[in-house]
Amino acid sequence: MRNILKVDCPNDYARFVDAPVLHPLISIIHYDELAPFRHSLNNYGVYGLFIQRQFPNTLSYGMKTLQVSDASIIAVEPGQIGGLEDNGERISLCGWVLLWSPELLHGTELERQIDRYQFFSYFFDGSLRMEPDEWLSITQLVAQMRQELQTHEDSPSLRSVLLAYLRLILEYCNRIYQRQLFEEDRGEADLLKRFHNLLQTYFRENRQLMQGLPTVAWCASELAYSPRYFGDIVHKATGGTAIGYIHNYIINQAKSLLMQGHNISETSRLLGFDFPHHFTRLFKRITGLTPSEFLGKNQL
Repeated sequence: MRNILKVDCPNDYARFVDAPVLHPLISIIHYDELAPFRHSLNNYGVYGLFIQRQFPNTLSYGMKTLQVSDASIIAVEPGQIGGLEDNGERISLCGWVLLWSPELLHGTELERQIDRYQFFSYFFDGSLRMEPDEWLSITQLVAQMRQELQTHEDSPSLRSVLLAYLRLILEYCNRIYQRQLFEEDRGEADLLKRFHNLLQTYFRENRQLMQGLPTVAWCASELAYSPRYFGDIVHKATGGTAIGYIHNYIINQAKSLLMQGHNISETSRLLGFDFPHHFTRLFKRITGLTPSEFLGKNQL
């Protein structure tokens, strides 16, 4: 059985590492001040930024393994799983963790714009690499946020101040993300990002519940390509097919839903399948396991 920490609210992780609890909707942790603590593989119900000078050698991020450079940021969002499973080892880290509940954003402009910060996506399977001046600016902002939490009672005005700090930190992160994008090859990688973002938006807006699973023809049309040319570009970039890419995306979503506690029938319905056995058949073809077998191997 896997040992997974449920981080349903920001302070679930704070309590795990024995850090102070400062506010019900936001947690700010300074690793440098903590006693050594255990690793944890976390199932997030919150947003988070892990702003660190050092990370464990290998980390899980969704179904991938990351190796993260020094002075970097890893961003997480609700529904994601990441970290390193507890193996009994105790570690000391350097840096900050900023976790906040989606409830903190409710009804705000930041809630309406949070999806534009693409570095929260599983598709961005790296980290945000900071320059020295960026490390200084971002960590100073986080420290100032903590000072606000330590010296002021919760109130609408305090939350407005916290949101202003948070928005500024996210803009710094977005500038780093945009810089890293510029440094990448812009050809097929750009199309794959737009393809992935299209799928992400489709399922975030729950179009699958009314329109069913997205098709290659629909995706190609939305991206202004003919289906055949679109398929050729995807094949050149990935070595696979466009429909295969869609199916892999869907199955990754399925794994996340199953590990969050949804049963097979619920997962099938939430993803837009007409019948659970259609979902089971695709899952088996992609993963080599049935959903039941997958749950058996990854039991929380």
